[in-house]
Amino acid sequence: MAEYSFDIVSKVDLAEVKNAIDQSERELAGRFDFRNTKTRFDLEADALKILSDDEFHLTMVLDILRAKLAKRNVSLKALQYGTVEQASRGTVRQTITLRQGIPTEEAKKLVKEIKAAGIKVQVQMQNEQVRVTGKDKDALQAVQKLVKGMEELPYDVEFVNYR
Repeated sequence: MAEYSFDIVSKVDLAEVKNAIDQSERELAGRFDFRNTKTRFDLEADALKILSDDEFHLTMVLDILRAKLAKRNVSLKALQYGTVEQASRGTVRQTITLRQGIPTEEAKKLVKEIKAAGIKVQVQMQNEQVRVTGKDKDALQAVQKLVKGMEELPYDVEFVNYR
């Protein structure tokens, strides 16, 4: 009998993040309350740095960015906020890390939950993803339904590599 499998991953589409940043910058350029401010976005690898005049403006920028990310189907669970720091010339800065992959401890909890459900599948951790293998496609679909139903997960999940 054939073995079927899929991977559970958590990843962020950086192209969509860049598009959301571009849209946010365009909206800020047209807003009267952001005229002559030093608000700026810097995307470096998996970190986004936001610079603004004060914490009030920074909070408004984050709200705009979150709305643009949500419209582009980027999970807000992937954002890990750093502390607000003082920057030069009276500005403030915040670094937001874009989490890629499932952390090892979280992957262990996910594997434990799937095994506790009693579905006849094999579950194993591979790097920052979880592979689910089984002989029955219905069992794999049951695992997907179980994982989608877990609302307490601190990361977004996707199912890829169906075989």
